[in-house]
Amino acid sequence: MEKQYVRVNGNWEEDGSFIPLFILWENGLKYKIEKIVQRCPAASLKSGGAGLRYTCLFSQGQRRYLYFCENRWFIEK
Repeated sequence: MEKQYVRVNGNWEEDGSFIPLFILWENGLKYKIEKIVQRCPAASLKSGGAGLRYTCLFSQGQRRYLYFCENRWFIEK
């Protein structure tokens, strides 16, 4: 699998954590993250890289992993 780098909009919390709210694809599409199920350090076993992994729920119950690794965001394609 490949990494699909994306832009992420979100909010910084008082404790220094970041809460992603939207993912913006390179083609201009914007997807709202309905819920963050989990945030933990993890490796992307499918496309390589390690960092902070957010388990995100999108509309219609779609679950995807969003990674923050080396100051960039990506989703596995």
